[in-house]
Amino acid sequence: MEVEGQATQPPKFALPVDSENKATVFRLFSVAAPHMRAFHLSWVSFFACFVSTFAAPPLLPIIRDNLNLTASDIGNAGIASVSGAVFARVAMGTACDLFGPRLASASLILLTAPAVYFTSIASSSTSFLLVRFFTGFSLSTFVSTQFWMSSMFSAPVVGTANGVAGGWGNLGGGATQLIMPLVFALILNIGAVKFTAWRIAFFIPALFQTLSAFAVLIFGKDLPDGNFRRLQKAGDKTKDKVSNVFFHGITNYRGWILALTYGYCFGVELTIDNIVAEYFYDRFDLKLHTAGMIAASFGLANIVSRPAGGVLSDVVAKRFGMRGRLWALWIVQTLGGVFCIILGRVGSLGASIVVMIVFSIFVQAACGLTFGVVPFVSRRSLGLISGMTGGGGNVGAVLTQLIFFKGSKYSKETGIMYMGVMIICCTLPICLIYFPQWGGMFCGPSSKIATEEDYYLSEWTSEEKEKGLHLASLKFADNSRRERGRKEDSETKPVDETPSTHV
Repeated sequence: MEVEGQATQPPKFALPVDSENKATVFRLFSVAAPHMRAFHLSWVSFFACFVSTFAAPPLLPIIRDNLNLTASDIGNAGIASVSGAVFARVAMGTACDLFGPRLASASLILLTAPAVYFTSIASSSTSFLLVRFFTGFSLSTFVSTQFWMSSMFSAPVVGTANGVAGGWGNLGGGATQLIMPLVFALILNIGAVKFTAWRIAFFIPALFQTLSAFAVLIFGKDLPDGNFRRLQKAGDKTKDKVSNVFFHGITNYRGWILALTYGYCFGVELTIDNIVAEYFYDRFDLKLHTAGMIAASFGLANIVSRPAGGVLSDVVAKRFGMRGRLWALWIVQTLGGVFCIILGRVGSLGASIVVMIVFSIFVQAACGLTFGVVPFVSRRSLGLISGMTGGGGNVGAVLTQLIFFKGSKYSKETGIMYMGVMIICCTLPICLIYFPQWGGMFCGPSSKIATEEDYYLSEWTSEEKEKGLHLASLKFADNSRRERGRKEDSETKPVDETPSTHV
């Protein structure tokens, strides 16, 4: 056995892997390099960025008095915090495809950290808007997180890995609702006045964000086999052209549909993160800390809800394949819209809290379910598709806040109700997603012979195939056969067994 192993020189990993050296199991409490270490680095760094981006909302009642902010100023700043990442997420996806998730994410985190520090010296509505705008760019690390997980984990567990990493990162949006009021109170108790205390408090998320970037750079690896740059120098990974990556990403209509639907699960989550503390504080006349704790419960649900969406995606795929993933996404996100409407209609504090928690579970699970589908849309342009989808989340947040929560046109409860209607409507296009080799929600696979190889190798020209540039896609196609589901796989297996020797 030793001699055979040395003949092929396979890399050794702590977790079982497939032909691409992606882990085929997900062990949450392991820190084994490189797979589980990448998982923990990705969610912690994304968590830090979420804490920084939404550090301001729980302290808004103090900040607005200090800076004399109007309702319109606050609305504009909230929109700015999520609009910056719209195009940054697409750029991040392309950067991941070209340079790897480790360097891309760490660079962005370090570039946006100064904006968090500068929040402490904001002196007007304009400067407050600007620091929130530039801090919001850090949310683009979500794309590198999902790209990293899709590069480290195989098809049977990629939904789970994406769901847990994204969910635990998003947890920062809830944790900051607790952290910032506590830090603020601690600084007050030390002796600072309240208009100074909120400024000092921002050094905590800024430092946390900075340290997480250095951890990613020092301890992370882009791929199971090593970092992009080393593999490219060794000739083990080809360097793709920006134009090719961009073309195959933007011409795949499935990516655009997922961007739209993600705008009304993750986009809604960002919107709630921006408005919920102030909503409970003003509507139910609560204390700042109490409103923060209630608001935190929305974001903190991510510890189980988004991971549950990823797990559900993988579970239904084992039996029903890609069609099961799509149906589960549509059902869960639609139910999220229903509970959002109910949240806008209930008038008591207790009922609002209960409905908000149920709503959070469904809308966050839909985020996890979305990224159970994304890794299979394109192999060559995985980063760009992830960026498009993630950017769609920010576009949804911007549009929702512009339409329903900017100024005083709608009360917040009315805006929440209409937001639920938007969720239901914007989830319907999922039924248009169709994979020739697997089918869609209402149709099975193409009547013509369609294989995973046909789908993923269509992204490569005959000249590129002659150079062997398509081999990674070929391995991915072979590993993604499970997306047929048990029934389809058993029906097509005799046909596939013979030609599969070309792989």
